[in-house]
Amino acid sequence: QVQLVESGGGLVQAGGSLRLSCAASGRTFSTYVMGWFRQAPGKERKFVAAISWSGGSTRYADSVKGRFTISRDNAKNTVYLQMNSLNPEDTAVYYCTARAHYGLALSASEYAYWGQGAQVTVSS
Repeated sequence: QVQLVESGGGLVQAGGSLRLSCAASGRTFSTYVMGWFRQAPGKERKFVAAISWSGGSTRYADSVKGRFTISRDNAKNTVYLQMNSLNPEDTAVYYCTARAHYGLALSASEYAYWGQGAQVTVSS
């Protein structure tokens, strides 16, 4: 069982940066693939990024590639999402998620554990 708590959301102007953090409970954090999804009002939840248990492999949605960076610190049981060059289309609730199986999955249904979400609002 893994419990996830996001932090670091907020309001930022277009072109600005934010870093989201996700603190995980449990002694087996380092064995989980971690990911970030986002959900804008009235839209479905979409994949943003994922990282392997070691941090050696990452995967990004095309819409954030080159602007967002996912990383993890297994010693701190924490995964991060550094978001640069933000634009209003990035406005959404961002969810941290984890899966116990191999593979940087794109579908939300492949992830078993979810945080409560962090609001990110980008003003124009």
